[in-house]
Amino acid sequence: MSLVVKESGNTEFEIIPEGTFIATCVGLYDIGAQYSEKYDKSTDRVIISWELPEETYENGAGEELPRIISNTYTASLGEKANLRRDLEAWRGRAFTEDELAGFDLKNILGKPCMIQVVHKKNGERTYANIKAIMKLHASVPAPEIANEPIYFDMDEEGWEMKLERLPEWVQNKVKESLTYKEKMGLVEEKPFTE
Repeated sequence: MSLVVKESGNTEFEIIPEGTFIATCVGLYDIGAQYSEKYDKSTDRVIISWELPEETYENGAGEELPRIISNTYTASLGEKANLRRDLEAWRGRAFTEDELAGFDLKNILGKPCMIQVVHKKNGERTYANIKAIMKLHASVPAPEIANEPIYFDMDEEGWEMKLERLPEWVQNKVKESLTYKEKMGLVEEKPFTE
């Protein structure tokens, strides 16, 4: 697999091909309240990352490592929420009322699934997007993972120190959030008015 190095110093990998892949959840990142221009509001968002052991790349040290694909979700289990749809498909069953009252996303870390990847063109670039997530068939053994699962939650003590160990693109998303700015004192609180 070739690396394309641009003048800006950024490294880009070949796009993950379309198809269905065995995957394992290796990343769960709270990226706080992200503003959407489309809806003119901020909503709590989370990034989930999966390791694809069948798709690899060679790093700078000559090691063959599995590719990672991620998806960003609104942190909601509402009836129409994409996160709920994907988690139910992954689990192979609907959430119970008790689970809908509070499901700990830590439960998905290290869990295998099947992921369908499709390509979507946006201007000159083509992106690999997750189209569907499915439960891993019982006859398929769960793959061993190369990456240690990472969990990041801005509500946990010591989150600031953990932030620096996250991938740079995830750190940037966190730092864009209203949640981060409030925790760091970068946003003035609005005075309470009746």
